[in-house]
Amino acid sequence: MIPAVQLGLFFLLVLGIVALPGLDMAYVLGSSLSGGRRGGLAAVAGIMAGGACHVLLTGLGVGALLQWSPVLFQAVLWIGAGYVAWIGYGMWRSEGGALHAVEVAGQSRWTTFRRGAVTCLLNPKAYLFMLAVFPQFMRREQGPLWPQAATLGVVIVLTQLAVYGALACAAGGAQLWLAERPGYTRVALRGVGALLMGIALLTAAEGIRRLL
Repeated sequence: MIPAVQLGLFFLLVLGIVALPGLDMAYVLGSSLSGGRRGGLAAVAGIMAGGACHVLLTGLGVGALLQWSPVLFQAVLWIGAGYVAWIGYGMWRSEGGALHAVEVAGQSRWTTFRRGAVTCLLNPKAYLFMLAVFPQFMRREQGPLWPQAATLGVVIVLTQLAVYGALACAAGGAQLWLAERPGYTRVALRGVGALLMGIALLTAAEGIRRLL
């Protein structure tokens, strides 16, 4: 098993990365503003599922493949940027109130969950992070590697739940207030949509830079 000190260091590293504003955080924020706490928590669940898949796929060597194959890395980078831009554009052009997005609550939450998982999975940097960091905290002398990877994966998922869950609850609490003020709702959703599209453009710009 991984020593407690190493787990603590890994947790602090993951916490610092998760707490940084980025795509996942922007998506949770937008989902919370449009769908309330339930919508935000559905987005968090999707991102957590994506994080768990990152651990599994890294263990299977996908992270190494992305690092060793520039073409494949570029493909995932561009697909991810396009997907994020599409979600951001949908938020930008939204004209309904904050409650409009949850008229079909079950389907809407499932869609939010699915998009969160796909968005997380289409982030090639996450695989490279796993590939770069995991070997520093996994040792053969500590036992089989798969239980160690699973332990690190649990730390990642629980950290995502704590940080993004708190954000979803806080932003979702403002959803009812925004529902009575559709003008503010449109501004908030367009702001988050613009943020997502901006992140997508930065990702695309990085892809262009790598090609030059």
